[in-house]
Amino acid sequence: MRTEYCGLISRRHLGTDVDLCGWVHRRRDHGGVIFIDLRDREGIVQIVCDPDRPESFASAERLRNEYVVQLRGRVRARPEGTVNPHLVSGEIEVLAERLEILNTAVTPPFQLDDEQLSETVRLEHRVVDLRRPFMQRNLRLRYRVAMSARQFLDRHGFIDIETPMLTRSTPEGARDYLVPSRVHPGMFYALPQSPQLFKQMLMVAGFDRYYQIVKCFRDEDLRADRQPEFTQIDVETSFLSQAEIMALMEALVREVFHAAAGESLPDPFPRLSYREAMALYGSDKPDLRVPLKLTELTDIMRDVDFKVFRDAARLADGRVAALCVPQGGELTRKEIDDLTEFVKIYGAKGLAYIKVNAVEKGIEGLQSPILKFLAADVIQTVLARTEACDGDLIFFGADRAKVVNEAMGALRAKVGHERGLAEQGWRPLWVVDFPMFEWNDGEKRWDAMHHPFTAPAEGHEDLLEAEPGKAMAKAHDMVLNGWEIGGGSVRIHRQEVQQKVFRALGIDAAEAQSKFGFLLDALKYGAPPHGGIAFGLDRIVALLAGAESIRDIIAFPKTQRATCLLTQAPNQVDERQLRELHIRLRAAPAPEQ
Repeated sequence: MRTEYCGLISRRHLGTDVDLCGWVHRRRDHGGVIFIDLRDREGIVQIVCDPDRPESFASAERLRNEYVVQLRGRVRARPEGTVNPHLVSGEIEVLAERLEILNTAVTPPFQLDDEQLSETVRLEHRVVDLRRPFMQRNLRLRYRVAMSARQFLDRHGFIDIETPMLTRSTPEGARDYLVPSRVHPGMFYALPQSPQLFKQMLMVAGFDRYYQIVKCFRDEDLRADRQPEFTQIDVETSFLSQAEIMALMEALVREVFHAAAGESLPDPFPRLSYREAMALYGSDKPDLRVPLKLTELTDIMRDVDFKVFRDAARLADGRVAALCVPQGGELTRKEIDDLTEFVKIYGAKGLAYIKVNAVEKGIEGLQSPILKFLAADVIQTVLARTEACDGDLIFFGADRAKVVNEAMGALRAKVGHERGLAEQGWRPLWVVDFPMFEWNDGEKRWDAMHHPFTAPAEGHEDLLEAEPGKAMAKAHDMVLNGWEIGGGSVRIHRQEVQQKVFRALGIDAAEAQSKFGFLLDALKYGAPPHGGIAFGLDRIVALLAGAESIRDIIAFPKTQRATCLLTQAPNQVDERQLRELHIRLRAAPAPEQ
């Protein structure tokens, strides 16, 4: 039905006849001559319908936006002064000789070039939304990213192996999506949060290098960079050191960015320990485009009169940190109040500050309600450590370290971007040397910081049970412009070490055998040293596309309430289906009066 895509017709087709198919993007009647912008996935070409060809002209008069048409025409140069340099087809037009309407269309819910659409409207009419050039570009970019990753991994000896979608629930991480079994009453499958255990068993099985571009599912609170179902580039390999795994995966990402989008990433990526990242940026996924850093002040605040600072500094897990914003003195009181409300989202109780009007005047050159609670030597130390200059503003965070890090890290990124301090370009890094465990204060137990199958650092095996808080892991996260795009580690390949980790997490031998017996049994049969990483395909594509949300690079995404506005999922099912699954629903709670 067609000899070429509309958007690819160019000067090389001059004087030839072409068959085209597509959608009517726009129809213009110019005093007897009808112009049609015909669109397909490659772009737009201008069609001219002349009344001298009455049959095609009559069809053109009936056209409306989004009608589907097929035509034959002669390619000719556009008249002088009408060339569009922004289109591949901008120097030519096609004189229609025959035009057939393949299908009509109702008036679309919005113009495809309207940029002021609500996301709700877009998701309710996703099929039409996907016709927009922005979305067409994004999904084509996604394809190129996935294809370039496959080509790299294939070239380096990796084998694409599928792992199960219906598996066992192992509720050690995020919340599982459960699938009831009809055949086994009262039993459930879980949709995989990742192929982690299967890919480890593939290493034990001797496949050596595995990868999979795979759907994963997590029933967790959603954000702009999260979806209940998401896609990983999942990679595992045997007989490589952590350094070798990181070098190979860095090369993969560098090639993907260049092959899919023509972007160049630095070589090599810088590395930052987890401890350094938290101390300097308050985050284990810092956006290095923002040059601002946190300043440690805990040691000088233990004896100050300001109770908020003193109490935080004396906590075993407390922290007092400062963020100096260049020329931040320009911020109005309302802007400061808004930032105070912002940090409260992360658990901070407030946001103290000092405006630096004139450094050389000492305390007299400063402005803040907290100055009277701080000794002169403390203030001088704050100014020296933050390297504050005239016109700067110093923000303070004081609380448990976790709260300070989350609040001040978020404040650093927000202020850095809003005040134009962020640099342009790509700033990747590796974050390494993670702790094995983090303390769960609510349940009074240790949790795995990554997952329970991460190997301890060299010489830290004996700390797993003796001093879990000091044990470090062979884990590595890849971060780019403030987004974690990949997380991985060297895995535990010896059964006795895996048992030690389970015991540190409060999982006894019986529970470990019940939940993870299949893995423990596999480790008995000569498991090789192995490790890998999982990259978030959605996040990588969103970064390359410049999208604010991963929903803009997924064909049919869910909302932040985990619903599909196009298909109205999730939905109720009938009683017969429930009976087959041996399920009875509890009565819905009565609405409050």
